[in-house]
Amino acid sequence: MAEEIDIDRVAQLARIALTPEEKAKFARQLGDVLQHIRQLEQVDVSGVEPTAHAFPLDNVWQEDLARAGLSVTDALRNAPAQRDQMVAVPKVVE
Repeated sequence: MAEEIDIDRVAQLARIALTPEEKAKFARQLGDVLQHIRQLEQVDVSGVEPTAHAFPLDNVWQEDLARAGLSVTDALRNAPAQRDQMVAVPKVVE
């Protein structure tokens, strides 16, 4: 590994506690991942157009049309409590 990985800092950022054995294991694994990234950096992509997807995507949303919604009775059917045609919830603000 060309560079030393500060696994203690990585663990701190991830907010996890690691044993010395886990630190050694994860440092090796992270080093392997970084080595693969270094290999990818060597690939010539000068003729490749940037893209977010491997193939083109069309808009998959359905047309936005106004249509009838639920009736008040249907909308409140499973509400644990209701008052004045609204869902009643416990007070959370003083």
